[in-house]
Amino acid sequence: MFFDNSMLDAIARGGFLSVFALCWIILLVRIVGLRSFSKMTNFDFVMTVAMGSLLAGASQASDWTGLVQILTAMVSLFAVQFVASILRQRNEMIANILENTPVFLMRDGVILHDALRATRVSESDLIAKLRNANALDLSTIHAAILETTGDVSILHGDKMDQIIIKNVVNA
Repeated sequence: MFFDNSMLDAIARGGFLSVFALCWIILLVRIVGLRSFSKMTNFDFVMTVAMGSLLAGASQASDWTGLVQILTAMVSLFAVQFVASILRQRNEMIANILENTPVFLMRDGVILHDALRATRVSESDLIAKLRNANALDLSTIHAAILETTGDVSILHGDKMDQIIIKNVVNA
């Protein structure tokens, strides 16, 4: 691609193409927006992993056709994600297909063991999340929620507005 010497060409391709592909991704993120790499849905997670794989592939492209194919795949993934995010906003059925539903793991100070089993979250993992949230008294926990991203949110304090737990389901 760059040099006749295979070792020098491999070094140049690895260095130049990885920087070029990274700049390409940054440009696409600037066009599409930061939502591109958010952790909001499983769809977003897959996008992030796929983009990392494509970046690695771009740095190892052995010809221009392969590089153009990878760059086109990146644009295609961003386009699919962009369209999917618009469809999720406008159509609840599509949103339900593409997104997981947040689930209560704990409610009003009570650990929901059936929910832990259904979501395959161990009680010790939940307790670790409670410690991370500085929850010192289970009776002050309004809810522990397994979010669509796989994170666990701990809601505690004096009071909680009900809108905070809108769309959260019991397992």
